Amino acid sequence: MGRGEFQNGMNGPKILWTIPVFGGVNITETTLTSWIAMAIIMIAAWFLSRNLSVDKPSKRQIVLEKIIGMLYGMVEGTMGKHNLHFAPYIGALFASSIVGTLLGMTNILRPATADLNTTLAWALATTALTWFFSIKNSGFLAWLKSFAEPVAVMTPMNIISEIANPISMSFRHFGNIAGGLVMTTLLYQALAALSAFLLQWIPVKLINTIPIFQLGIPAFLSIYFDLFSGFVQALVISMLTMVYVGGANPPKEESAENT
Repeated sequence: MGRGEFQNGMNGPKILWTIPVFGGVNITETTLTSWIAMAIIMIAAWFLSRNLSVDKPSKRQIVLEKIIGMLYGMVEGTMGKHNLHFAPYIGALFASSIVGTLLGMTNILRPATADLNTTLAWALATTALTWFFSIKNSGFLAWLKSFAEPVAVMTPMNIISEIANPISMSFRHFGNIAGGLVMTTLLYQALAALSAFLLQWIPVKLINTIPIFQLGIPAFLSIYFDLFSGFVQALVISMLTMVYVGGANPPKEESAENT
């Protein structure tokens, strides 16, 4: 599956080293994976965007233009044309999520999205943007008043709902990726134990030391946990971000009617 016998899979990301500043800044596996993911995205962006041509576009440029067109089309369809400037942010969020997840297939790196700190940071950024545009478009007092709608008795429920949004966003993404990591870690350990138990009866040393039951079986789970689930969760958090921020920043005419 690419995660192998990830010894730290169920105990959270371990600290790799500590930078001796500000009382010690811990660099965890998540931090390292996030840095590598950012480096990959920047290198890919540089490679795909160099030597562009209007007259004779290369196949690489055609693919890039298609991807960017799909991104802007999705943002326009979900958030409205007036919010197209959010397309780079949505694209960066999606790329960070999918690359941070797929790096877990290297058998060396822990998926960045298997750490709640990562997904919670993205969810809080979405919440901050939502609150910012809600206050900007309707005013601070009107924003506070909205918590008492449609009736004042709903105020506690509205506040809880507002707090629950980033929590649900972060736990949904984190839970799917971390859950897959735990399950595959347990599976690898179980298959290793099964291999050791059954192959001990084979007298040939070279054969009885090979964890044969670990070969092939986890690869099928990788298709779901690493590829399919990783893509789906990246799409979900991007879509939720577009829905929340787009709803808080409607077209000017709609915003004027609501104020």
